[in-house]
Amino acid sequence: MRDIGIGLIGTGFMGKAHALAFRAARAVLGDVPAARLELLCDMPAERAKQMAGQFGFARATDDWRALVCDPAVDIVSITTPNRMHCEMALAAIEAGKHVYCEKPMGLTLDEARIMAEAARKAGVRTMVGYNYIKNPAFEHARKLIADNAIGTPVHFRGFVDEDYQADPEIAWTWRARIEDAGLGALGDLGCHLVSMAYGLMGPVESLIADMQTIHKTRPLSNGSGRGTVENEDVASALVRFAGGAQGVLSTSRSAWGRKNRLGFEVHGTTGMIVFEQERMNELQLYRNEGPAEEQGFRTILTGPAHGAYGAFCPAPGHQLGFNDLKVLEAGTFLREIVGGARIGPDFAEALEFEKVIHAIALSAREGRRVTVRE
Repeated sequence: MRDIGIGLIGTGFMGKAHALAFRAARAVLGDVPAARLELLCDMPAERAKQMAGQFGFARATDDWRALVCDPAVDIVSITTPNRMHCEMALAAIEAGKHVYCEKPMGLTLDEARIMAEAARKAGVRTMVGYNYIKNPAFEHARKLIADNAIGTPVHFRGFVDEDYQADPEIAWTWRARIEDAGLGALGDLGCHLVSMAYGLMGPVESLIADMQTIHKTRPLSNGSGRGTVENEDVASALVRFAGGAQGVLSTSRSAWGRKNRLGFEVHGTTGMIVFEQERMNELQLYRNEGPAEEQGFRTILTGPAHGAYGAFCPAPGHQLGFNDLKVLEAGTFLREIVGGARIGPDFAEALEFEKVIHAIALSAREGRRVTVRE
């Protein structure tokens, strides 16, 4: 298999995650093309050069437009603040590049639609950063549902909570401004929950929701006063799935003590599945079988029997982590580019997730049930 040239824009948390993932993908998975770390972009140029050396990229630049047009780059990885995603992705698509973009795709639903349509017309491959659904535990939950292990799914209860904005004295950042971030907790966290609900229950048909901005101002980092928080800290929705089930989605970026509490319960007619990301290598399964006095939840600890786990470690109980899920995501994308099956989520599928979070925001603003737009 030919190697694939990687151009990475951004060197923060997600930029490092992408670099680590591409470096590890072939070593872990074996059956993927080698990723050649070709060009890294950040500002100023000195930082780009420094991080290129740290991450293992051959070259550095402070001009993202030069990166997307570079003939040695096959994949453009976008890990910048949200407001830059659409412009960068469209430029990369126009240059004939494949695009690996962190979520959310765009600031608005219209931006996400434009990105998805541009990728479709150009015929390039795309991937959006929803690595939590690459977890072997999540894949096993999908299999259990498909195998009728809990009967017919009738209710989904999901939550994603963190406390990175719980302190009102945490400094104001771009994440608080609609022009830079778009949605708040929904765009940062809630879309991950939607990706899980979609994977387990299918599309959301309609919903009714509410939102809240808990801390309406935050101190400016230069000490000149306080800046306005323009987007939501908390959002909740009652949803109806197209398949007939119902559910609850709740997200908060101001939940003290929660670090990454991304979890769900799927209630079925004969049992239940429970998962929490803070214990991401475990799945809880309840089945209404046997004597009542012997029934209870069973813990399924992921191991080599669960899909891609075995590519990392031959022994159960040794645990996978966040960056391992990113390796699986990058590996999936590399396979797709050399002709493998489309697994995604690509721009078209991720657009479906973003339709839901924007429907939640619309419902909260207008105080009514909203049908998720086609």
